[in-house]
Amino acid sequence: MMPVEKIKNSRELEFAVFCIENVAAKLGVDAERVYRAFVEKDDILHGYIVPGYEILHTQGREYIVDDLLEVMRERGVEV
Repeated sequence: MMPVEKIKNSRELEFAVFCIENVAAKLGVDAERVYRAFVEKDDILHGYIVPGYEILHTQGREYIVDDLLEVMRERGVEV
């Protein structure tokens, strides 16, 4: 598990929003539900997305969304 990190700048914030919105679109749910799942059910936001920003943001949208869906499956996170 990656360390918990706070969002440090606007690039990381924009990337976090991108991740949440695209996972929500793929699942056909409201982005707020995905945000709550990423923060409350398992800290995927600060424990995976933010620490992995440098690597993740270089990938394509489909790869990122599929990777996050896999993390959700592994951690038992549902929206």
